[in-house]
Amino acid sequence: MKSIKTELAPAAVGPYSQGIDTGTMVFTSGQLPIDPVSGKMIDGPIEEQTRLSLLNVEAVLKEAGSDLNKVVKVTVFVKDMGNFSRINEVYKEFFSDHKPARSLVEAARLPLDGEIEIEAIALK
Repeated sequence: MKSIKTELAPAAVGPYSQGIDTGTMVFTSGQLPIDPVSGKMIDGPIEEQTRLSLLNVEAVLKEAGSDLNKVVKVTVFVKDMGNFSRINEVYKEFFSDHKPARSLVEAARLPLDGEIEIEAIALK
């Protein structure tokens, strides 16, 4: 088992790894819409935030030798369930033919007061 670290996704904002590679599976930590270059959370519409969170998930998976087509479960945390359909529009750009299991949960508060956070579990 090893920790995943890539410059293509934002650094962890606490004492945890961007993800864990078990050798057969990859578990990503929740990815906020943080630009990995600037280290700052973007301030834009939920569509842009969803896209960047998913790109960050994808970067962690790739570093571990996996990809979005091997994802078996996604968990999406949102501040406002009213954005459900807007999030889905972007989500289906990343998962069109391959549709992993998913939970989408409204949370009272996310780290750094984010609007969305996405994590994934994938096969290697």
